[in-house]
Amino acid sequence: MRIAIIGSGFSGLCLGIQLKRAGIESFTIFEKSDSFGGTWRDNTYPGAACDVPSFLYCFSFELKTDWSRKWSPQEEIRDYMEHCVAKYDVRRHIRFSTEIAGARFDETESTWRLRTTDGEEMTFDVLVSAVGQLSRPHIPSIPGLEAFRGGRFHSARWDHAVDLSGKRVAVIGNAASAIQFIPQIASRVQRLTVFQRSANWLLPRGDRAYSEREKRRFERLPFLARLYRWWIWLQLDMRFPLFRGSRLIAAVVRRMARRNLHELVVDPCLREVLVPDYPVGGKRILISDDYYQALVRDNVDLVTSGIDHVAEHGVVTRDGATHPADVLIFATGFQTTAFLAPMRIEGRGGRSLESEWADGARAYLGITVAGFPNFFMMYGPNTNLGHNSIIFMIECQTRYVIEAIRMLLKRELASMDLRQEVMDAYNVRIQGELARTVWAATEKSWYKTEAGQITNNWSGSTLRYWWITRRFDREHYRVQPRMAAARDAASARARDAVAAA
Repeated sequence: MRIAIIGSGFSGLCLGIQLKRAGIESFTIFEKSDSFGGTWRDNTYPGAACDVPSFLYCFSFELKTDWSRKWSPQEEIRDYMEHCVAKYDVRRHIRFSTEIAGARFDETESTWRLRTTDGEEMTFDVLVSAVGQLSRPHIPSIPGLEAFRGGRFHSARWDHAVDLSGKRVAVIGNAASAIQFIPQIASRVQRLTVFQRSANWLLPRGDRAYSEREKRRFERLPFLARLYRWWIWLQLDMRFPLFRGSRLIAAVVRRMARRNLHELVVDPCLREVLVPDYPVGGKRILISDDYYQALVRDNVDLVTSGIDHVAEHGVVTRDGATHPADVLIFATGFQTTAFLAPMRIEGRGGRSLESEWADGARAYLGITVAGFPNFFMMYGPNTNLGHNSIIFMIECQTRYVIEAIRMLLKRELASMDLRQEVMDAYNVRIQGELARTVWAATEKSWYKTEAGQITNNWSGSTLRYWWITRRFDREHYRVQPRMAAARDAASARARDAVAAA
């Protein structure tokens, strides 16, 4: 069984490792870059760190007990991934600097034909996309951008060759990445101007270093580290009712956020523009111990007037003001709703996922799509979280995909294809649940398409997702035995030969 995995972030590595643990070695991980790591390879901006506690941001089967801090920095996460790759001997399965342009399902042979951007073609029995939701930086179309004469880059492609010392820096965006790097650069730059489109609900992170005594205790008592991990998971999962409209939890979170703001920001005018105008939880709740402190510095300005255009030496806002800048940094997030783009994936009858998802991406359990046999996704549509660790979801998806592959092998199946009625019923149910969440009550967010469909987030708790993915539900798929597929392929070739004659 030849298996192709696209992407070598946490999803691709998790699946590769578990395939090896299951005794399945016939897989290849395709990585367009020259190294693995996904998000944690790309995001090297100052202060980059995870907003999920360290002990919950690692694989359950490879628990790291010597994290340096409660919230792990980017370098340490990348080192952990390096450790996993080396320990489970995954590197030899990765083809670096190989970008997949598209894939087409061959109905005659029941195989996937992959095509790279270099024109190489390969054939596999199973195709798995592990490209994630946060891999393609979004840079807004701002008039005059090309005219800017200074340095400019996206936070996910940080240009370390640009020295910010003594420079006038403009940061466009103020969400998850911005609140991490702004405090790191504020003391180095001459002037820092932050352009805010909307405020964020922000809570204190409460970060600290783990003591050497704590590290030794976790190492000597692995069960204690595992118990600590599950305690963190349980605490986070109990917060999900906030997104389902719990007034009590929302009131508690609002009070915590407002108290944090009032303690750190004295200026009433600045404080006013830092209060969000949407329900708590409607967008990603951010955590920081130093963002507000950076905003109150004398050399930092927060601008809430919309951007009109970019000039040669600065940014002009709609109120007519010009904000001088030597460097532009975009902290404007990612293209999150165009799943799998720019790859073209074609299933039965030449159907493309792009056309299938014209009204918004959807997939059964976020993993499979009707009409695309032997095709699976990791971190696919409606599997993102606003309250817990995505590593938990990835492990659930990995287990489901491996059980599907085992069934293909054990029953000698050529293909399995999700039933259309199953996917339709699932999507109706999940969209109905999402319509009752605070995400639906928020006008715009990266969780939604322009038309307002929530395509990114999971509609329930992680416990519920584990429950419905705990086994591969064979009854929801149409299967074709390999012998029958071979007979059909032979018949098709014979018909082609006759037609040619």
